[in-house]
Amino acid sequence: MELKNKTAFITGGASGLGLATAQNFIAAGANVLLYDLNAEVLQQVAADLGERAAWHAGDVADETGVAEAIVVAQEKFGTIHINVNSAGIGGAARTVGKNGPMPLEKFEHIVRVNLIGTFNVLRLCAEVMQLNEPSTDDGERGVIINVASIAAFDGQTGQAGYAASKGGIVAMTLPIARDLSKRGIRVMTIAPGVFETPLLASAPDEVRDPLIAITQFPKRLGDPDEFAVQVAHIVTCGYLNGETIRLDAGIRMPAL
Repeated sequence: MELKNKTAFITGGASGLGLATAQNFIAAGANVLLYDLNAEVLQQVAADLGERAAWHAGDVADETGVAEAIVVAQEKFGTIHINVNSAGIGGAARTVGKNGPMPLEKFEHIVRVNLIGTFNVLRLCAEVMQLNEPSTDDGERGVIINVASIAAFDGQTGQAGYAASKGGIVAMTLPIARDLSKRGIRVMTIAPGVFETPLLASAPDEVRDPLIAITQFPKRLGDPDEFAVQVAHIVTCGYLNGETIRLDAGIRMPAL
């Protein structure tokens, strides 16, 4: 699927990997609907991106909020062809720590946002995509790209909730791709390593340097633009389906 004149629904689109993806899509001639929590930030980001950008604020795990955002996209751009799910949260806590077991509500919240939120958005976007006219000779109607993490494979101490949520995204990639195959929709997942997001950009050297040290090559944090390039490649390469791509410079996280 070519990006030009297509419309993408991007969660977590106000900053970091989602924003880089939106910028790259618009540069390629696509439209974007940005979905994130902070309305004020979204409004400014969309204004900066120009007339090809629209926005709606809400929680990815809220069915009503996502449905409203989809209506906004349809009213402005007609339909949705691409869904990129980059919204997510962290939250470190040991299963049993000094103050007792990890609060169940903390585990539930991480899973709700990262895993349930991703599924909520993609299922509602897929409902719209299935009605699109095919855009390729193969009959492709849509592309869904979810964002997991290397924590799905290399979860560190204190990352039970985060690793479970991201591992769930990896695990559901193939069955959802199978579910949607007859509807002409491909499903892929990217598992990023450590990227130069706003959080890490402000981190001290004692946090950043050990992470850089355990990458293989290149010896640096990932650039969000590199993530955006990978997303665009998945969209345009029609034979990619049902798989997870690690985008991590060969890093393998230690236990601690």
